[in-house]
Amino acid sequence: MSTTPAVPPGLVVAIDGPSGSGKSSTSRGVAARLGLRYLDTGAMFRGIAWWMLREGVTIDDPAAVAARAQEPVIVSGTDPAAPGITVDGVDVAQAIRGADVTGAVSPVSAVPQVRARLLELQREIIGAGGIVVEGRDIGSVVAPDAQVKVYLTADAAARASRRVLEEGGSDVGATQASLLARDAIDSTRATAPLVMPDGAVHIDTTSYTLDEVIDQVVALVQVVEDPA
Repeated sequence: MSTTPAVPPGLVVAIDGPSGSGKSSTSRGVAARLGLRYLDTGAMFRGIAWWMLREGVTIDDPAAVAARAQEPVIVSGTDPAAPGITVDGVDVAQAIRGADVTGAVSPVSAVPQVRARLLELQREIIGAGGIVVEGRDIGSVVAPDAQVKVYLTADAAARASRRVLEEGGSDVGATQASLLARDAIDSTRATAPLVMPDGAVHIDTTSYTLDEVIDQVVALVQVVEDPA
């Protein structure tokens, strides 16, 4: 394991990438290693999708989703060991990982009013920095001035296998098809599409262990701390 570098004041580490690329595990590991806060923006979108489903909003109707985007109260934890998230005071950390929310999050997150609402919340949490933020538009939209930008990818088969292990499923083929469908939606939406941000370091995680990926990201912080 590499030596942990000093953390520059106000450091923001932006980690983007598609589903199953290792964003969450890497981001939490980097935050824990460096003593930083952590924000899972994907959980925020899942929280709104969960709320829309609970309220009976038709998620495939962008106007209906937009009309209620300001209503749910989203509170995101920033402890990498146990970040947590509540919606209207309800702990939804487990509920937002269910198949119903997974199926709803893409159409909900594509609604511009939802993205604008959460962008404001995300920037409030980032504040003066000292945080690792993961998502799909962090380095490009949410925190374009982040000192460290990383774009994680992995081949589709590896991503599907990881997701099956995480969620306890068994159908790797169906999971892979679902991930690729999500990629297509995220990459082609009109507002804040999934792209590799300018200045981001691309890491293909397919052949690396989690610790090796964390080491690579932490090493990028060393470059910021000592650019010479």
